[in-house]
Amino acid sequence: METSTPTPTVEKKKKVGQPSAAEETASPYPDMDLCQDIHKLSVKAVGADATFQAKVFKQVATELESPGIYRSMQTKLGVEGGVLSEADLLAMEAKHANHLEELEAKVEDAKENAGDMEVMEARVEIARFAAKSLSKDQALEAYKKLLDLSKVSSGKKIDALMESSRVASFYGDATKSTEMIDSAQKLATEGGGGDWDRRNRLKVYRGLSRLLERDIKGAASLLIDCIATFSCNEICSYESFIVYAIISNVLYLPRPQIKEKLLDGPEVLSIASDIPEVMKLVRSLYECDYKAYLHAMVEVEAVLQADRYLYPHLSFWMRELHIIAYKQFLDSYQSVTLQAMADSFGVSTEFIDYHASRFIAAGRLSAKIDKYGGVVVTNRPDLKNAQYRDMIQKGDLLLNRIQKLARVVDL
Repeated sequence: METSTPTPTVEKKKKVGQPSAAEETASPYPDMDLCQDIHKLSVKAVGADATFQAKVFKQVATELESPGIYRSMQTKLGVEGGVLSEADLLAMEAKHANHLEELEAKVEDAKENAGDMEVMEARVEIARFAAKSLSKDQALEAYKKLLDLSKVSSGKKIDALMESSRVASFYGDATKSTEMIDSAQKLATEGGGGDWDRRNRLKVYRGLSRLLERDIKGAASLLIDCIATFSCNEICSYESFIVYAIISNVLYLPRPQIKEKLLDGPEVLSIASDIPEVMKLVRSLYECDYKAYLHAMVEVEAVLQADRYLYPHLSFWMRELHIIAYKQFLDSYQSVTLQAMADSFGVSTEFIDYHASRFIAAGRLSAKIDKYGGVVVTNRPDLKNAQYRDMIQKGDLLLNRIQKLARVVDL
């Protein structure tokens, strides 16, 4: 099926959430929009053509002046040459080495002739320069030196940890990024450095980290809480954030809340025209227009593929989106013919039979298919019996643990 997806562009208009003092002082580097653009090129997303590639290389060469990112792009995309030659890259590296020496000299001068605040500011300058133009290891080491300073407030440490997590995320090191976010969360909870704004921004960082870990339910609750207070344009655009919040929550919210929070929410409505594929998906599910829903799924697949947070689990997203539609449809019937279900979804009976049988076998749909009669029969579990069985199982588990504990105590 052909779909029209707008060509991505490096020069983006940014919609912003609520402004905050912390956001104004947050480092714009590494540029996470650039990271998204590099991902689009690597997966050959719709619109990521030669012109788009040339713009991205030019941005890395002229705005960031980062030989490390430039070389990694050449390797990842299998591209040689481009805007900069090898001689240009070597000259740029030598220039950065000299500038780094000058910045380190400022740190030493601050230690001898100024105070702790000036030393910290000099270290921040080095860390942000490294995040912009040097390698991942150099940037993380620069932030480590900043965090190791003896007199840095908990709030500043949280800022530095969030910036470190973005460096790791930019280079695809999700484990290191999560480690930094967890450290920042611990400081915010136990160290007293988490004012409201930092806690709110940290919640967005944690939500995006959960997306990469495929903890979708955990991500959904974190992201939807931040829709009205989003102030993290340094990690993703407001438009992208709303997409993450909608896609994750549509899997878990009951229909009344889908209407209230995802379709009629004022923040969502403010950018609905910029994300038509996603809004069409949610609206068609809510209105039980399953034929339009499957068409929207095809269009949304391109959106998922082009996003670095959603692409790693693309098959998971498509499977779960199928399942919630099938569940919602079958909830209305005790039994329904395969032909009627196929007509509702605008597909063949073979398509429905293939997908529904897989979901039933996996225990994701409470139904069975009578292939001879061409009927799908729902098999809703008895809630009271299910609760009784669950109580018996938990009771047996508790008794086993008590018996093991009793034997240990006797010894």
